[in-house]
Amino acid sequence: MLHPVVLSGGSGSRLWPLSRHNQPKQFLALVGDRSLFQETVLRAGALPGMQPPVTVCSDGHRFMVGEQLQEIGVPNGGILLEPAARNTAPAIAIAALHVLASDPDATMLVMPADHLIEDESAFRTAVERAGALAKDGWLVTFGIHPDYAETGYGYIARGEPLENEGYRVGRFVEKPDLVTAESYVSDGTYAWNSGMFLFRAQAYLEELELQAPKILAAAKAAYAVAEGDLDFIRVGKDEFLSSPSDSIDYAVMERTERAALVPVSCGWSDIGSWSSLWSVAHRDDQGNFHEGDVISIDTTGSLVRASERRLIATIGVDDLVIVDTPDATLVARKDRVQDVKRVVEHLKDAGRQEHLFHRKVYRPWGNYDSIDMGARFQVKRIEVKPGASLSLQKHHKRAEHWVVVSGVAEVTCDDRVFDLHENESTFIPLGSVHRLRNRGTEPVELIEVQSGSYLGEDDIVRLEDVYGRS
Repeated sequence: MLHPVVLSGGSGSRLWPLSRHNQPKQFLALVGDRSLFQETVLRAGALPGMQPPVTVCSDGHRFMVGEQLQEIGVPNGGILLEPAARNTAPAIAIAALHVLASDPDATMLVMPADHLIEDESAFRTAVERAGALAKDGWLVTFGIHPDYAETGYGYIARGEPLENEGYRVGRFVEKPDLVTAESYVSDGTYAWNSGMFLFRAQAYLEELELQAPKILAAAKAAYAVAEGDLDFIRVGKDEFLSSPSDSIDYAVMERTERAALVPVSCGWSDIGSWSSLWSVAHRDDQGNFHEGDVISIDTTGSLVRASERRLIATIGVDDLVIVDTPDATLVARKDRVQDVKRVVEHLKDAGRQEHLFHRKVYRPWGNYDSIDMGARFQVKRIEVKPGASLSLQKHHKRAEHWVVVSGVAEVTCDDRVFDLHENESTFIPLGSVHRLRNRGTEPVELIEVQSGSYLGEDDIVRLEDVYGRS
């Protein structure tokens, strides 16, 4: 059977300020109404004989993965949690062990969670060709026909022809300079490295044993002690961290004699920058892509994305990227957007938080938006989903005032449990054990005012938690 494996470990820093560590690009609706992760899952699910998707992600993104699968009505074939990033070779290894546990003859279609494919029919044909090669023991990678000389992608040179319109892999090459990229495109035998693969799970592990045995040993040890946690699978932390950190390209595909290439032209993009998003977006007659409340006058070739509550107006500008969020705004020339990572590095070096979190932070129970703060206070707008509950908790350094603006909240404060209705408020003293719950069928919205000597999220002592965070 064919098992999709979705690798969802990226941070997406090149799409800052929209993509951030706690909500990277794969979970954002950048093109259309669904996230890139959801589009990847649905694309795989449309293939004949495909099993429920296996996702490999970080612990911090686990609830986002589960919730986005539920939104599109897709059952999960396993959400494997990486204790830390160790690149793609170990991640694919634990996924292979997982699918083999229930299907000894499993074939894996490995896909990054954050890629766009516009021509799904061409992709489906390529998967069929790759599947025929995989049956003969080949480890297949998909090479994208290069439409232009791109310096941001790696390339694959094709070797001798195989059956099913495939080729042996000639060689992998790193991201080239412009002159070299132009020579690859004119040569006609090079393809962009898509980072997508198809092979039998057992064949991958056998090749990993030959080429990178330490990675396989660590993956086996980590999966052997894996434990279920709600809908998630936690592999052994110490065992997984003992693995070398290597990509599948370096650990296996560049070394094996069984690497095959299936070329495909399917409208593929890794949406690795704001300029690449502009290039695949639906633009107007002036070459502009607008999202949100935008007015453009005498503006051409630009991407302008406004936040929910603010108008952006442009006059007489060309080839700009303007991305506005509630707490950060990016303005850059389209040909300089690769340098967004330098902004992220500045934020890290300065100890700031804007590369990690949006002002609105999503939690498994809902979300909160920090709408104002000062030296000893912070104001949040909180939304609790129907049937959801925050942890039973207390704080050592802050008190809280809650005002319900819609819905009915069940409040626990020490030994009292009571309902708080719209336009009612309550006070949670410093050190009190408290909980907020929504027993209704509509979201509960409230305003929380925190006051105290320290207001950080790490001043939360969780005593009970239905999401396993206590």
